[in-house]
Amino acid sequence: MMQEPLLAVEGLRTHFSTEHGIVKAVDGVDFTIERGGILGMVGESGSGKSVTGLSILRLLESRNATIAGGRVLFDGEDLLTKSAKEMREIRGRRISMVFQNAMTALDPFFRVGDQLVELIRLHQRVDRRTARAKALEALELVRIPEPGRRLSSYPHQLSGGQRQRVIIALALACGPDLLIADEPTTALDATVQKQIIDLLLEVNRELGTAILMITHDFGVVAHTCRTVAVMYAGRIVEAGDVRRVLETPEHPYTLGLMRAVPRVKSGGRRRSDRLHQISGSPPVRMADAEGCAFAPRCPEAVQRCSTAEPPRIGFDAGHSVLCHQRLPITEAGRVSA
Repeated sequence: MMQEPLLAVEGLRTHFSTEHGIVKAVDGVDFTIERGGILGMVGESGSGKSVTGLSILRLLESRNATIAGGRVLFDGEDLLTKSAKEMREIRGRRISMVFQNAMTALDPFFRVGDQLVELIRLHQRVDRRTARAKALEALELVRIPEPGRRLSSYPHQLSGGQRQRVIIALALACGPDLLIADEPTTALDATVQKQIIDLLLEVNRELGTAILMITHDFGVVAHTCRTVAVMYAGRIVEAGDVRRVLETPEHPYTLGLMRAVPRVKSGGRRRSDRLHQISGSPPVRMADAEGCAFAPRCPEAVQRCSTAEPPRIGFDAGHSVLCHQRLPITEAGRVSA
């Protein structure tokens, strides 16, 4: 008997109201994450990755932003039907998010320890002394140097890598089942990036925390994720097993992204292969848009690509692609991690 996934996103649609009309930032997204799984969500800036993560936690609901449809099933319960109070109980305790800018995610006026203690007391209803002990454990978990000393530090007194570790400690302090990591290595040097990625893998392996890894970096996806969803203009255009997608990409957008990544020889030297670029920029998908959003930038586009919605084509092992130019092999399914 198959166990239900920890997270199942079905037909998620998030819209923004602008003076030019309705923008479909997330347009019918489907994916699942198994308990202890790691799903990579990759794409250019503006593709809808971060909006998807924020929509799961319902952190976007405002006068201009609306979750227009779909379901977000977490442990079998639809988060979109929860009250504001119920969502506050879930955020931080059962689902946490690592935001991409560590400096703005931390309050500069409060010490690191105070911020951790406040979060722990909010969700676990413990006294300050117990919360401080748990805060120290959280900093030890993320391997931050001199954790006892860092409890008394302000964010500006930490390096970029240390701040990112504090953000991860905040996210893990209450033992969540799911961690949404939104560009967790942005603005960090290569050595620190690897340390942060290795830390997240350790958290997944030792604590069993499922991870939604939001990134623009295929290298991060290849190193950390078991399945991948490639996002463009609010839609998942290709999804499946990481190795299958990276070795034989089917969507022209996925292929374009991979051709833009520098290759390294076995000796560590960069290959001299010419890097390719995808012409143009990601579009703002309006409500009245027709056809495939990638058509204006696609080297394989034909007339129907600009006028008709592309079908989702299924390949082997759950691999699927949203494209007119691919022949169907099997019925498409949702990607799962």
